[in-house]
Amino acid sequence: MRIYLLSFLLLGFLVSAQENKDTHAVEVHFLRGNILPHTPEIYHLITGHPEGVMLHYARQTHGSQEWQTAYNFPDYGLYFLYQDFKNEILGKNYALGAHYKFYFLDRHLTLQVGQGIGMTTHPYDKYTNSKNRAFGSRYMGNTNFMLGYKKDRIFGGLGLEAGLFFTHFSNGRTKSPNSGINTYGLSLGLNYDFDSKLSMPRDSVVPMKQFSERVKFNAVFRYGFNESYVIGSGQKPFYHLGVYADKRINRKSALQLGVDFFATTSIQEYIRYRSIAYPYENLDSNTDYRRVGVFVGHELFINRLSIETQVGYYVYRPFDLDKPYYDRVGFKYYWTPKLYTGVAVKTHGFLAEAIEYGLGVRL
Repeated sequence: MRIYLLSFLLLGFLVSAQENKDTHAVEVHFLRGNILPHTPEIYHLITGHPEGVMLHYARQTHGSQEWQTAYNFPDYGLYFLYQDFKNEILGKNYALGAHYKFYFLDRHLTLQVGQGIGMTTHPYDKYTNSKNRAFGSRYMGNTNFMLGYKKDRIFGGLGLEAGLFFTHFSNGRTKSPNSGINTYGLSLGLNYDFDSKLSMPRDSVVPMKQFSERVKFNAVFRYGFNESYVIGSGQKPFYHLGVYADKRINRKSALQLGVDFFATTSIQEYIRYRSIAYPYENLDSNTDYRRVGVFVGHELFINRLSIETQVGYYVYRPFDLDKPYYDRVGFKYYWTPKLYTGVAVKTHGFLAEAIEYGLGVRL
């Protein structure tokens, strides 16, 4: 499963890499910050200021495709992250993935978004590392955001960049425990542009200024495995079905409104467990584990790749587990205008429930 996820995340990069007019750059960022205490389960793990190093290889676009001009000639590429949490229980994490970098304010303000696969040196172990409630497995997902001020070519091809970072490690509760770790702080970096020219000519491919599209109807089936809060209870499959309408409001954005149906069998097992382990709760072991939610969302169209964010509320939830609202963040890749695949993380606040792999149609 980890291989499939990494392959999907790098797909947009590999497809885009067929362009022969891109230029190249590398960046190194030094990170120092704090762990965000989003749950009491990790309070004992916060003993220092995490430090790290992030390396980027970037392909710089110059407008040979419409989407590049529409997004002000962004960079895209690969990253490698090393992070030391300054805690013997958490250990150190490594991550590899793909990123996009967007430019604003005359290309001085930058926003970088990355997604990849992470690995920890100290995962939870019942006998040797039972206090690690953050990482229930050695491999997990990694998400990064960086907001910075960039100054290129201060000395030759060498430039500087400074700003803020946020990193997230979680296995999406594919295995418990999984509180995950979020860190935030300051970054300071160097970049080197391999193209010595002070400016690159832009191609004449202009973005679409007028965009009109009727309401589209979507159906998406999401699948995967997760584990209940009971450590060692085993991974169980889940089946999530979403039906929604979306309306493109411009070249980049679409708004969504829809319904989710959740059949998460790990919850079914958890209900049975609690009905036996806690008889004073008078919980019926046959309580319906399924849920129904309504949601609103936004989809950001880049090229064939899009970024999807949704916020939902359960209108049917017989078993009171987690919060009554949920959110989802993910990536979609359109193989055709009507057929797409995707990967998303469904959470309740900062606590992940599942990594969903989806197949959908947009009609």
